[in-house]
Amino acid sequence: MAPSGHPHTLVLGGIRSGKSEYAEGLAASAPRVRYLATARDDGSDPAWSARIAAHRDRRPADWASAEVGSAPGDLIDAFAGAVAGETLIVDDLGTWLAGAQELCDGDGAALRLLVDRLADAVAACPATVVLVSPEVGLSLVPATPLGAAFADALGALNRAVAAVCERVVLVVAGQPVDIKPPATGGVAIPRSTEGLADPPARGTVSAVHQTTVPPVPVPGDATDSGAPEEIVPGLTLPRPDDAAAQAVLDRLTSLDLGVGTPANPGLGALADAVAFAAGTRGSPYPRPFLASRVVLVAGGHEGGVAAGYAAEAGRRPAPLTYLAGAAGASLVTLEWENAAAPIETSDAIGPAQLQAALRAGWAEAERAADEGIELLVLAATGAGAATAATAAIAAVTGAEVQPLLARVVTADGYDDESWMRRSAAVRDALHRVRRRDGDPRTVLMALGGSDLAAATGLLLGAASRRTPVMIDGPVGAAAALLARDFSFLSRMWHLLPDHGRHPATKLAADVLGLETFLDLRLDLGEGATALAALPLWQAALTIAGGGAGRTGEAGETDAGDEADDGADAT
Repeated sequence: MAPSGHPHTLVLGGIRSGKSEYAEGLAASAPRVRYLATARDDGSDPAWSARIAAHRDRRPADWASAEVGSAPGDLIDAFAGAVAGETLIVDDLGTWLAGAQELCDGDGAALRLLVDRLADAVAACPATVVLVSPEVGLSLVPATPLGAAFADALGALNRAVAAVCERVVLVVAGQPVDIKPPATGGVAIPRSTEGLADPPARGTVSAVHQTTVPPVPVPGDATDSGAPEEIVPGLTLPRPDDAAAQAVLDRLTSLDLGVGTPANPGLGALADAVAFAAGTRGSPYPRPFLASRVVLVAGGHEGGVAAGYAAEAGRRPAPLTYLAGAAGASLVTLEWENAAAPIETSDAIGPAQLQAALRAGWAEAERAADEGIELLVLAATGAGAATAATAAIAAVTGAEVQPLLARVVTADGYDDESWMRRSAAVRDALHRVRRRDGDPRTVLMALGGSDLAAATGLLLGAASRRTPVMIDGPVGAAAALLARDFSFLSRMWHLLPDHGRHPATKLAADVLGLETFLDLRLDLGEGATALAALPLWQAALTIAGGGAGRTGEAGETDAGDEADDGADAT
């Protein structure tokens, strides 16, 4: 195991297999990426130069790049100088080996020494490492002595590096196959947990990070978090790639999927969801999400906002675990035994509790990104949580609260008495704080509670790590509104597939400019609708990617074909 605790991954594949694109996708959400390019370009071969340029053009602008093809020792030195917390991508070992052979000039012992030094450097590297290499067994047997020597040496190099990597993936026709999964006892990792060092069982609670009011630290050292010491409005967050989002929409207007309509109108409202994925992934060829996680924010609120909750909650079991399993998502719970005091008479939480909860949510987003999670789904449960979130939405938007409160439904029908008690509690709370400023921290302390603050911190932390989040209910909608007031760019990382016709969620969606693409009218708890929508979104991404490289005219190819091959290019 690498000192950092993150797996070192060797990605193998044949020519035009998509191995480089897959390797780059593994690092898409990493905070610091260094791309180590091993190819050399002397300008004598225009086709080779074009392939190298295509690779350079598709790398995110915030990735650092280093040319290490001039001398084989440069790559070994790069591993030795790496630090924990960064991610190195090496593309690829085949061109590195070609340079090493040239340096050794037929000296087999010297070449073996270089290969051994490289493998030892990979094993000792404290950073996360993703290495790309051609698989020699997928092509013709070389007819020349020099070619045969290269194939033999590359086979030995791949074996040596595979031995020190925790994970080895073979990419065939763009499809990754785990041939050495990390820490799984030889059982292949499901696609849904791609990138996890130790994936949780599908559809089960993998961890409960217990907190209380006043909160206690969640598992993991909070000092390791990238969150600011105090989370305040004016945060600087990254922006999704608008050019990639527009590029995929443009591409879909001419993509031929074998039906009598271009892909864009063919996908309908899902085209915008595909564009959202392209923007957040920074690629006009977004693939389906390989690893997703549900973060369930759970906490009970005291006072009138929880009126009728016991009867309401008792009419059905929470279906999140079943839906998470169906969607291939892991599930983590952030739980508070008491998330908020009665808001009709006092503030829900104090300043220390607010910052602790914000940081707990932020840390959970960072933990997910560090484990390779590519998509988060925000879920919520708890007595009074939805009502408190509705109060926060009313405070932020200035809307009358009564039309925003959903009716209370129990096994015996509508409970209008409990609805009136909730309405009175929110009315009194809003009256109590009517002269306070609109700072999102003020709203969270006065009305929201620790669970809503943690949900807000989760959205901010996810945006800081370029991780999209699906939301679908009043808690997620309120958290999105409040996160927007910490940083306007945070709203660009949220997808709302369906507002469930909840009046407060619909209002927040309108204010945030979030367009839905479903109207399922599910009433299975917050987070359930997003999970139900996730497989449909994944299917749209599969369809959009399935026609990549084709246009409406036979014989023409998309420019993406030239960028698809990562073999032997920088």
